[in-house]
Amino acid sequence: MSGREDKPHYLAHRDRQRAKFAASGGDSFADYELLELFLFNSIPRRDVKPIAKDLLKTFGNLGEVCAAPLHRLTEIRGIGEKTALDLKLLHAASVRMGRESVLGRPILSSWTALLDYCRSAMQFEPVEQFRVLFLDRKNRLIADEVLGRGTIDRAPVYPREIIKRALALESTAIILAHNHPSGDPTPSQSDITMTNEVIASAKAMGVVVHDHLIIGRENVVSFKTLGLM
Repeated sequence: MSGREDKPHYLAHRDRQRAKFAASGGDSFADYELLELFLFNSIPRRDVKPIAKDLLKTFGNLGEVCAAPLHRLTEIRGIGEKTALDLKLLHAASVRMGRESVLGRPILSSWTALLDYCRSAMQFEPVEQFRVLFLDRKNRLIADEVLGRGTIDRAPVYPREIIKRALALESTAIILAHNHPSGDPTPSQSDITMTNEVIASAKAMGVVVHDHLIIGRENVVSFKTLGLM
């Protein structure tokens, strides 16, 4: 015997997967394979394919894996706090890149990018989050702020606080956005009432409300498209 221990089987698999990614990018990879590639760095001495598959089986897709709360991630066998934090970092970086794709650009001509950003930031939030996008006179995004967090079906919203913040930022137009953790983006009557209150307060101060977006798990609903404003 040479005394040399054979390498664990997963090391050769890692080399093959990295070479495949270097040659062809990620389009040819299944979701579990992309997740596996990411986990190679977080979990260096273990076969991570079963872990990647368990994550997807539990949470549904890559977006939901990365958006899952830390305590839920660490419930998966093989996922420690460090790896859970690495996955949360991936989600934060994705949201940040989405924001950079719209920040400083005319929103009304970058609508698809805006919707993509709102979905990445909010679609998997476990509780309601109320976000306001503040625009300048050329409809460029100058700020994006969460002004309310709440329960699974309600977030506190104060129209006067929204307008106060718009005036402080010298914003002349805003877009409202909030998520429905249930996944169904259909506006509720309270959503409609609140939107009308914000529109009335904004109009009195010369601020335009362009739209109110409700972010579901799969779709985004626009109040303007629905004829609700």
